[in-house]
Amino acid sequence: MNKNNNKRPHYLNPYFGGVLLGLLVIATFYITGRGLGASGAVKSTVVETVETLAPQHAESSPYYSKYIPKDTSPMNNWLVFESFGVLLGGLLSGVIYGRVKKFRVEHGAHTTSAKRLVFAVLGGVLFGFGSQFGRGCTSGAALVGSASFSFGGVIVLISIFGTGYAVAYFFRKLWI
Repeated sequence: MNKNNNKRPHYLNPYFGGVLLGLLVIATFYITGRGLGASGAVKSTVVETVETLAPQHAESSPYYSKYIPKDTSPMNNWLVFESFGVLLGGLLSGVIYGRVKKFRVEHGAHTTSAKRLVFAVLGGVLFGFGSQFGRGCTSGAALVGSASFSFGGVIVLISIFGTGYAVAYFFRKLWI
């Protein structure tokens, strides 16, 4: 740790992180026969919730019924465990590099914590719907798709980053 600048957050070297991410994608293909993806975990969680709260509706629904496994719980999906691992890995990284000190909402000088949280939730919901329309999230469709040289994966990757750059100007005051 740099003793001259202790207040600066410390992160993993992005090139090393990229290599680790690439190795993870290769390992996931080797172990599971498919790539990474977090939207499948969210889908499993929603299916399990609907099946618990309204089992008749879940069984009769053409959408939910095709995702209800007959012999196990939808929560017994490796993607659910992958998502928990991502959350724990992010927390571990924050602890190791000294970024986890107390709960706080980071936001720009021109906005409030409440407004930042509302837009974060709204963005997450929109991204969740988009991942279902696009048949995968950024990790599944873009990262794994482009890593396997899928033309669709490259298009998704370009679309995600292109849209992000196009709309960032309008929402920049939420974080600067």
